[in-house]
Formats: sequence, structure tokens, C-alpha cells
Amino acid sequence: MTATVEAVKAALERVALPGGGDPVSADLIRALTVDGGNVRFVIDAPDPESARALEPARAASEAAVRALPGVTSVSAVLTAHGPAPKAPSLKMGGHMKPQAERMNPPGVKSIIAIGSGKGGVGKSTVSSNLAVALARAGKRVGLLDADIHGPSQPRMFGLTKRPASPDGKTIIPLQAHGVTLMSIGLMLPEDKAVIWRGPMLMGALQQMMMQVEWGELDVLLIDLPPGTGDVQLTLGQKSDLAGAIVVSTPQDVAMIDAKKALDAFASLKVPVLGLIENMSLFHCPNCDHEYHIFGEGGVQAEADRLGLPLLAALPIDLETRLGGDAGRPVALGDGVMSQAYARLADRMIQGGVV
Repeated sequence: MTATVEAVKAALERVALPGGGDPVSADLIRALTVDGGNVRFVIDAPDPESARALEPARAASEAAVRALPGVTSVSAVLTAHGPAPKAPSLKMGGHMKPQAERMNPPGVKSIIAIGSGKGGVGKSTVSSNLAVALARAGKRVGLLDADIHGPSQPRMFGLTKRPASPDGKTIIPLQAHGVTLMSIGLMLPEDKAVIWRGPMLMGALQQMMMQVEWGELDVLLIDLPPGTGDVQLTLGQKSDLAGAIVVSTPQDVAMIDAKKALDAFASLKVPVLGLIENMSLFHCPNCDHEYHIFGEGGVQAEADRLGLPLLAALPIDLETRLGGDAGRPVALGDGVMSQAYARLADRMIQGGVV
């Protein structure tokens, strides 16, 4: 004769609990399985103190089930699952807190800002791929997504997990593709708007700079928001930036705003390391012809005028877009674009910037 789940429950209903009732009516039985003559179940106490009082009932339950016909072995385990401890609450945003020291994360050798005068020129794409290329070159790299209203780095790195905060103050950043990453986008649902005024933006920036455990880094890249607003001003005044890189497309409309970004860095006395021309041309895979969709030579001309290097001229590329959407930056591969970012990283390393 083989024991059944119903027979086991009936036996457990005859076991008396210290305060009255039985384990079944008190809803303490979990994970009850009957496998031939082998019976296993868990008695789940509400808290450790109750578990200690229930030990005699556990032994009695085991004996009652063992006495059933067809039962050859019984395993009754007593557990205590009280309410889970609440994780410390980490509040992002709020006004900046006064601090005597400058906003330079400990352990970070160099901070480089990557900016643009306007949105849509591929600044975040350049930031993510440059970070990966530097990491592949052996550097310890961090990337701070400071575009708080439009964070895109979590998607570009394929990250959806929320950073941990063991004490409600310290933030443990995430890592992907060899890069240590922090973004306000990791703290909120992807489609959740950040509707904050300047003081709250600055509070969040201060948190992401100084409360994140960045560890020992050779370089921390900061993906700036478009324009010349609060974030640029605060970083320029309160952080010791090693330099800035300005990204633009060649078209006149983009260069008008890029010049404003260059002027802002000059006003803040942040050295500009060079310019990057993104979407410089499109190479047609069918006819092998090159098209300068956004114009030609605009960024090079501005670099020449200011006596700055043109660090790279990056074409429009389908694989770059696909990689960014898929969370695998194109710099991880070994194609033409990966090689272009590798050359950019090597130029920065050889120049002593990183």
C-alpha cells in the first residue's frame, strides 16, 4: 500500500500544536511531497521563537507520518521565515549637500567629460564605445551617465538590475563589458520621466559622483547631457576635470551648438582634449559610394581654427546602432567600427590622457 498526500495530511491533522490546533489547520505545512514510501515536508514557523516552541510538534508530526502504511522514510524540516528585513531606502535627487572637499571620487585618477552642444549627435554612443575600447586596452574604466533627463547608457550596456545600497547611502555600481557604470536610468523604470528642477539634478549628480563606490579607476568618463546647463557648470566648478571631448556631426546646425559647448568649457577653464566628428559619412554597402549626408569638413575646420586635434571621424554605421540597442557596444567586436574606437582609445592612452 502506497501513502498519499491526503493520508499524510490526515495524520498531521492529529498532531497537537502548543497553542492549540494542528499544523494543517494552522497553515504551517509547506513543500509536502510523497514519492513512493518517501515523505518530505516543511513546517514553516512565523518566527524563530515560534520555531523553537514547535520542535516537539515537528518530532510528533514525523512520528505520525512514519506510522502510516507504506511509508518507509520521513523528513520533516522546521524553518522560521519572519518578515524580510527592509533594504535601506536610497533617495536620489534633492539639493546638493555642502561639502568641504571637491567633487572628485576617491581612487579615480582622471575624469574626462564627453559633451556636445546639442542632442542627437551620438555623444552617448561615442561615450559607451570609448569606455569599452579603453577597457579592452587594459584600463580600469568607469562611465557616469550624467544625462539625468535622458539616460541611455543602461540600454546601451544591456543593464536592467538596480544598483545595491547596503546602508542607504553608499551605492554599489554595476559592471558590464569591463566597464563600471552608474546612471539614474538604473534607479528608475526605463519609461519613467525624471521631472526635476536644477537643484534636484545637482543633488543626484553629487550622489552619483561621491556616494558611488567607484573603486580604483584609471579614468571616469562622464556622458554629459546636451547643452551648457547646470550639470556642465557644476562639474566644471566643483570637479577637477582632466579635460573634455566635444562630439558633433559635420552639419552647420550641430556645429553652431558645438561651438557653444567649446566656449562653455573655455569659460570654466576645462581643457578641451579634442573633437570627434560623428556620422561623418555613410558608406553604401551596395554601390560602394560614400555619402556625406550631414556635410563635410565642418568639425575638422573648427578643430583647425581652435588648434585642437580631431580625435576621430566616425561614419554612420548600422552595426553601431544595432549594438547599442542590443546592449552590446560595437567596440566589443573586431570589425571596422571596433577598430576605429580601438584607435581612438590608443590615441588617448599614447597621449597620456588616460
